[in-house]
Amino acid sequence: MRETDRLDPLEDLDVLADRYARARDRADDATKDRLREEFVREALPFAGRLARRYRGRGEPPDDLEQVARLGLVKTVDRYEPERGSFTAYAILTITGEIKRHFRDHTWGVHVPRGQQDRVLEFVHAKAVLTSELARTPTVAELAGRLGVDEGEVLGAQTSAAAHSTESLNAPLGDSPDGAELGDLLGGVDGDLTLVDDRATVESLLCELPARERRLLALRFWGNLSQVEIAEELGISQMHVSRLLSRTLAWLREAMLSDATPAWTGSGSPDHRVTITATSDGVRVAVHGEIDRDNANQVRRELLTVASTCGRDRRLSVDLSGVPLLSAAGIAMMTAVREAARGHGVRLVLTGVQPYVARVLAIAGLRELIAEADRP
Repeated sequence: MRETDRLDPLEDLDVLADRYARARDRADDATKDRLREEFVREALPFAGRLARRYRGRGEPPDDLEQVARLGLVKTVDRYEPERGSFTAYAILTITGEIKRHFRDHTWGVHVPRGQQDRVLEFVHAKAVLTSELARTPTVAELAGRLGVDEGEVLGAQTSAAAHSTESLNAPLGDSPDGAELGDLLGGVDGDLTLVDDRATVESLLCELPARERRLLALRFWGNLSQVEIAEELGISQMHVSRLLSRTLAWLREAMLSDATPAWTGSGSPDHRVTITATSDGVRVAVHGEIDRDNANQVRRELLTVASTCGRDRRLSVDLSGVPLLSAAGIAMMTAVREAARGHGVRLVLTGVQPYVARVLAIAGLRELIAEADRP
């Protein structure tokens, strides 16, 4: 190689690149490697100047310069003189490598590359709007500037917080006991104490009849009022109140008991109608509430007994096990009274509890109650 062909580091980089390209075209393989090495060495100061532009951003200067030199080598290997200026191509390649390094190695946690680009746009837009508005911009203003919806802005805002992280093991100043940052975070989770109770309630709910489960769901998950629940279930608001009170009382008792108490309301196995023949007629014992869900069943049982009891016989209906008689129950009892009259059967209600007795009296059925049970 002639002395006039040696690369002068003080010359313009495009001139050096053109000279290197012409020399490379007429050199053999061994000479090409030497020319490449010399050209890279001469251009290293240029890569160093580009790397210094990015100092003070959290990365060691030596690492940045190493990345810039790698970009320079890629530029030299891919350079084709007919495509334009070497300097312009080198600036784009080297700065691209440096930015890629920041994107891939300076995030505290892994964030997808596309999201990283959106974070950069978000940070830039926030800085510009803060300068223009003289205040922190809102999410809606940032979304309008970036031309995206507010959800993407919130996602970029969250991702931006993951750029720089701190170790939970970082020491707290000059603490003599060696306290760490993680010692200041967290606390007792009060919800942990509710785990057992939640599991217990979940299993108890499965033992309730479908109506009571739906009632609780409408009240505590649907946030409906008692009036709205009454309209939904087709019962009175007072009935809803009684059902809620009874159901919650049973749940409280079950939570505090080692053995689950039996459910005696409507829908339980204990809800039954027992028929027994007597010397002067038939005795029917009803156990459990009589409401819309079971009134028709009780009606069929009593109508069958009334039609087969026999004229001038006594049909005694024991209501001692009935704590509640709803409007459907009143309608049922009225129908049984009329059927008993038609068959010449004397209908008598015994063991009537005070609340049920008041309901029967209001409904005009007081004469059916045995003398001893009348209020």
